[in-house]
Parts: sequence; C-alpha cells; structure tokens
Amino acid sequence: MMISVIIPVFNEAKVIQKCISSLSQQTNPHEIIVVDDGSSDRSGERIAKIKEQLGIKQFKLVMQTHRGPAAARNAGAKIAEGDILVFIDADMTFAPDFLETLVKPISLGQSRGTFTKDERVANWENVWARSWNYNEGIATPRRIPENYPDSAPVFRALLKKEFLRVGGFTEGIGWTDDWSLSRKLGVKSTATAAVCYHANPSSLADVYTQARWIGKNEFLTRNSVRLLLNLVRYSIPVTLVTAFYGAVRYRTWQFIFFKTVYNFGILISLLLSFVEQDKNK
Repeated sequence: MMISVIIPVFNEAKVIQKCISSLSQQTNPHEIIVVDDGSSDRSGERIAKIKEQLGIKQFKLVMQTHRGPAAARNAGAKIAEGDILVFIDADMTFAPDFLETLVKPISLGQSRGTFTKDERVANWENVWARSWNYNEGIATPRRIPENYPDSAPVFRALLKKEFLRVGGFTEGIGWTDDWSLSRKLGVKSTATAAVCYHANPSSLADVYTQARWIGKNEFLTRNSVRLLLNLVRYSIPVTLVTAFYGAVRYRTWQFIFFKTVYNFGILISLLLSFVEQDKNK
C-alpha cells in the first residue's frame, strides 16, 4: 500500500530540513506532501531548495493562505496518491523504520489507523523543552507517558478511504483539530512502537506562542463554567504556587519562569476568548 506523508508548515524554515531529510531515509517508499500554510518566514522557498538538494522525486509542495493545520492537512490529503495517509509535524524526525512500523497494522488489515507511543523529546538538552514535559507531569524524555493507553484520539496514520469518508479534519477549531477524525470515525487509533522525535518549545517566546494557541482550545473555553474555572486555574496567585512547586519537584529553578510565561499565555487567550474567534496560531 502506498504511503502519503503530509506535513503542514507554518513558519518552520529553521526545522523543516531535518524533518524532510529524516523522511528521505525511511525504509518504506512514500510520497511527501508539504503544505505551506501562509508562512511569513519564506518556508516555501526553503522547502523547494531542500527538495532539489535531496533529489526527492515523489514530493509535492502546496502553498495556501493561513487557515490552520487542519486545513493544511486536508489540502494535502486532496492531492495524495497513497492508500495510507500519515500526518506529521515539521519539527519531527524519525527512526529509519518509523513509517514501516507505523503503517504495518493498517497494511495487515488489523487497524484502520495508528499512532505511536514511542514519541521522544528531540531537544531534551534544552531547559525549556524539559520544563514543557515537567508541566505535563513527565520527568523523562518521552512525549507520551509509558503507561499511556494502547489507543488514542489522534491518528498519525489512517486509511485514505476512511479519511475521505468522514470529510477529513474539522477546520477552525484550533489546538484540538487533530482529535476531530476520531470523533467522526467513532474509533480511536491503535498504538505502535514506531520511534520518532518531536521538539518541545525551546525558548520562552516559543512557550508563550504555543500557550496562546493552547489557550484558545475548546476544552478550556467550551462553556462559561469551564471558562471561569480555567481563569482561576491560570490566575496569577495559582500560577505562582504551581510554579514554585514544580521548580522544587523537578529541581529546576527555571521552571518558575517557564510556568509563569506558559500560564500567562493561556490566561491571555482565555480573556480574549470573550471577543476573539480565530483559533489558529
């Protein structure tokens, strides 16, 4: 079964080469589809040069105005020739057998879609990247806890016919748009042991940007009660308590600054949710 790898890109010029280079070394044949979602850092030009440098033949580049990752993935899926769609991010790299391991249950007819539990932090040496994990309660270089269930609401790989049957990702919901396939299909993805590496935010500016996006998501702002509770959760007094607690627990004093910036980003998005409708980054 042919594989189409779809990568949404928004201002990823600094990291996209490692991702594409890693994909070019996979054991399974595949096509690569990169969708530039209105980048302002000339990502599209960078990607075109990478394609020429690596001599990748099965490669497509799509340019569109900024509409969010769900719209970018949907645009890539429309021109995909593969039977299996694989969705990855531009700041990821992979073990050589990542695709082979990820799609095996699908190819054998054992599953409609899969994900991997073996997703590791690519930049663990960075204190802000480590702090991101600490904030999730994970003290190891894993993006997903070892005791995570063998099914998940997010698909890394999915049969194209199943994707098309439900109309792809729901656009416009922001941070949790990659959960929408599971809701539409009525099933979750199956765990595999495919190994990949995914970068966490590596600066306080990146932490703030990501937190602003997370703060727009439906799980935080779905109704007035939930919104009010989260306004308290991310308030300054609560932030200070959790920041100092985390710094002591993980023996990382920088966590105080991380938590302050992270919670402030969430809080700003929560406050702006009263007037702001755009849920994209």
